[in-house]
Amino acid sequence: MIQATDLRKRYGPVQALDGVSFSVAPGEVYGLLGPNGAGKTTCLSLMVGALGVDSGSVHIGDRGDPRIPAVRRGIGYAPQALALYDDLTGQENANFFGRLYGLAGSTLRERTGAVLELVGLTDRRADRVSAYSGGMKRRLNLACALVHDPPVLLLDEPTVGVDPQSRNLIFDRIESLKRDGRTVIYTTHYMEEAQRLCDRIAIVDHGRMLAEGDLESLLAAHGGRSVVRAVYETAPPADLNLPGLVENGELRFESDQPLADVARLVDSGHRFRTLRIDRPDLETVFLNLTGRTLRDT
Repeated sequence: MIQATDLRKRYGPVQALDGVSFSVAPGEVYGLLGPNGAGKTTCLSLMVGALGVDSGSVHIGDRGDPRIPAVRRGIGYAPQALALYDDLTGQENANFFGRLYGLAGSTLRERTGAVLELVGLTDRRADRVSAYSGGMKRRLNLACALVHDPPVLLLDEPTVGVDPQSRNLIFDRIESLKRDGRTVIYTTHYMEEAQRLCDRIAIVDHGRMLAEGDLESLLAAHGGRSVVRAVYETAPPADLNLPGLVENGELRFESDQPLADVARLVDSGHRFRTLRIDRPDLETVFLNLTGRTLRDT
């Protein structure tokens, strides 16, 4: 459905994208993760045709370049910077974006009603957006991206600043859209979102693709080992052969098979007050690949 090949884009001295390639299958939710300034939003801007590539290519389905209006009409885009008009009502915003895509009459009424119901805003459709909460605005942003019923959906940080209820509703709706066969590219800084929603995940930094795959393959390749932390009931003998160091009564060691290693310790007579196994997760992978240095841009 989506094919990006060797995408390169420069803003003056800044190389925003430097040879990024990926493909997204029909009906797949594809996560695009990276620190601030990694190139995620630039990538989506190329996907939707708002920017042209310096080199490389983007193809959407069998139609081709998203800069072609007929191709662009098949894409829904919910940008991180809310694309809403505060002085209009929720209904008027949805109508406006529907008209931009050529909807009119009963078709427009049906589609705006459907998307406002989808995001839980039917009861507030006549209120001005200036009176909406942050979560309501994010939900309306999603509704406006869906009003023309596109097969491809690009979501850039769609849950920034929302309350837990709105966030959960957005998750449910994205999962519903996936079941309906929509193709979704999803950018986020929240690792748990990507773990829940995405079939495959790409991690980018400084405009380059660092890794790509499903969660299990990323964990296996870049997650590192599990960490076992166990606090003894009583201090173990000093001459005991242990798999790690004991400090302040806590044994800590890394393991590729933490459950088996803990079972061997217990079978050998070790008794612990508390025991914890920290397994690598997507955040571990992300930090291992992109580093732990703060990003302020």
